[in-house]
Amino acid sequence: MIYSKEVEMMCPVHQGVHHGAAPIPEQAKWVKAKEVKDISGLTHGVGWCAPQQGACKLTLNVKDGIIQEALVETLGCSGMTHSAAMASEILPGLTVMEALNTDLVCDAINTAMRELFLQIVYGRSQSAFSEEGLPIGAGLEDLGKGLRSQVGTMYGTLKKGPRYLEMAEGYVTGIALDENDEIIGYKYVNFGRMMDFIKNGDDAQTALEKASGQYGRVADAVKIVDPRKE
Repeated sequence: MIYSKEVEMMCPVHQGVHHGAAPIPEQAKWVKAKEVKDISGLTHGVGWCAPQQGACKLTLNVKDGIIQEALVETLGCSGMTHSAAMASEILPGLTVMEALNTDLVCDAINTAMRELFLQIVYGRSQSAFSEEGLPIGAGLEDLGKGLRSQVGTMYGTLKKGPRYLEMAEGYVTGIALDENDEIIGYKYVNFGRMMDFIKNGDDAQTALEKASGQYGRVADAVKIVDPRKE
């Protein structure tokens, strides 16, 4: 250790008040985290790239400082999806400190890792008050059946009004309008369920019909329009 001359000339004074690390909630325990291995938790973080053209939602499940599970969801940038593929291979097995200082290929994913790191080390995890935390695989629960990201895509113009394109339930095939041309519901296809039906042997048309549904007052609609063509 190298000290400056000014420090060397100082007389020693004892540090009287020192309470150590403040405890943070982790998996239903209060933990004074001093080392990387003291960190556990499942949580989510959101990041964005420098030009702000795309975004990433990152979910990590950390046990004793080691990332055991990673879910990388991206939006708005085609290149980001390939970066996410690499990140899903890179992250499991790293400590949270290693992950923070590892190039995860994409600005948005790196930013998400930074934001998520802050949540984990300050005890703001989703599993903060869950005994023994959440099991490996809990990250997939956000995706639901069919294991597809829940995406909302809406578009609107002043001249022509709103268009629902993608809802949590799936791909919107029609929006239901009343006599005032206001939206009162929509019809959709859940692609995740549709692909499961096809993989189980259904033909495409049967799978499409079985995976279709509607929400709202579709039965009361004066007309139903295709949001992508009309």
